[in-house]
Amino acid sequence: MSERISREELVKIYNVEITFFDELVNSGLLNIHTEDEIRYVMYEDLPTFERFTNWHYDLEINLPGLEVIHEMLKKMDDLRQRNRELMNKFSAIADKYEDG
Repeated sequence: MSERISREELVKIYNVEITFFDELVNSGLLNIHTEDEIRYVMYEDLPTFERFTNWHYDLEINLPGLEVIHEMLKKMDDLRQRNRELMNKFSAIADKYEDG
């Protein structure tokens, strides 16, 4: 099984309010796994949690702001990926014409 950390441990370690954690989960910004009524975050999702925590506590960005920023960054990543795909297609086409 993958490594994980419980909600209670996480809020204690990061010194955040449990309501903030729950808001992230309820808004769909943070994925959790529940076992025996204990909520867990997988270690692979910790960077996401840390980013939201830093934005919220250090930059004082509220939950709706976190949601907007998260969506914008996802769209930017999607556009970067699409741009890479298009550049690869363009390169393949250009190579055909150079060889032909």
